[in-house]
Amino acid sequence: MLKPLALLLLTLQALYAAAEPTQVIVVRHAERAAEPRDDPPLSPEGVARAELLAEMLQAANVTAIVTTAYRRTQETAAPLAKKRGLAPTIIPVRRGELPAHIAEVAAAVRQASGAVLVVGHSNTVTEIVAALSGSKPSPLCETSFSNLFVLSPNAPALQLKFGKPDAAAAAGCQ
Repeated sequence: MLKPLALLLLTLQALYAAAEPTQVIVVRHAERAAEPRDDPPLSPEGVARAELLAEMLQAANVTAIVTTAYRRTQETAAPLAKKRGLAPTIIPVRRGELPAHIAEVAAAVRQASGAVLVVGHSNTVTEIVAALSGSKPSPLCETSFSNLFVLSPNAPALQLKFGKPDAAAAAGCQ
C-alpha cells in the first residue's frame, strides 16, 4: 500500500511542478502620452521601449502575458504578444482594491506554465514582485520605466534596467 501512495505523491509533485511558471518577468508599462489623462496610449518613447522589450524577451519563450485593462499596459505587451501569438490575460485594477488585484495577478501567474510576462503600474509592480518572490523592492518613481524584474524558482529576484535610462528619481523610490 505504501508503494502506490509514494508513486502517486511523486506523480502529483511532478504535475504540480510542471504547472508552475519557470520564470516571471515583471515590468511597469512603458512611457505614456500626456493625453487623454484617464487612459493614455504609449508615447513614441513608450512604443520604442515596448518594441525593445519584445525583442529582448523573444528568446525567453514567454507562454503567458498578464496585463491590466489600461491601454498602456496592453500596448506595452502588444509587440511581444503579436510575435508569440499570445492573447494576454487582462486583470482589471479596481479603485481601492489593490490587494485583491495583486492576489489575482499572483494567482494567474501561478496557474501558468513556462515564462510569464506581467505588465503593471508604478504602484503594482513591486507589490506583484513581493507577492511572487517574498521580497519587496523599493517603490518605483512615477518617472521610472526601465526596471525589469526576473523571478525564477529557488533564486532571489533579479532587478535589471532596460532601454533608455529613466529621468532622475525622487528620494525614496527608484
